[in-house]
Amino acid sequence: MPSKLKLTAINLDCPDPRALAAFYQQATGLELAPGSGDDFVGLIREDGLWIGFQRVDDYQAPRWPDQRVPQQFHLDFAVDDLDEAEALVLALGAAKPEFQPGGDRWRVFTDPAGHPFCLARG
Repeated sequence: MPSKLKLTAINLDCPDPRALAAFYQQATGLELAPGSGDDFVGLIREDGLWIGFQRVDDYQAPRWPDQRVPQQFHLDFAVDDLDEAEALVLALGAAKPEFQPGGDRWRVFTDPAGHPFCLARG
C-alpha cells in the first residue's frame, strides 16, 4: 500500500504577509515560524502544520461569492461559540459578506486580504 500524504503547509498569496499573518496569529494563537521575513511569513501549529503568507505583486483579492475573481480555496475553523468567534475576527479586521449560505451551522468571512474563510460550530 502506498504511503499516505501528510499535509504540512497551506500558503496564501497576499499583498502584505506580515499584516495577514498578524491577523491569523491573533485569531488562532499560532506561533510565528522562525525565518519569517517581509516576503514570506509562516505560522506554525504544535503538530508542525504551517500556514504561510507569501507576497504577490499586483495581488487581486477574491470577490466571494462573485466568481469573476474566484476564491480558489478557503480555510475552515472549528469554534465553540460562533458569536464569540465572529466578534473576535471582526475586531481583528475580517469582514462578513452579506451572503451567508451556512444558516446556523457556519458563517463566512473574508480576511483583510479578501480570502474567504468559515467559522463552524466545533
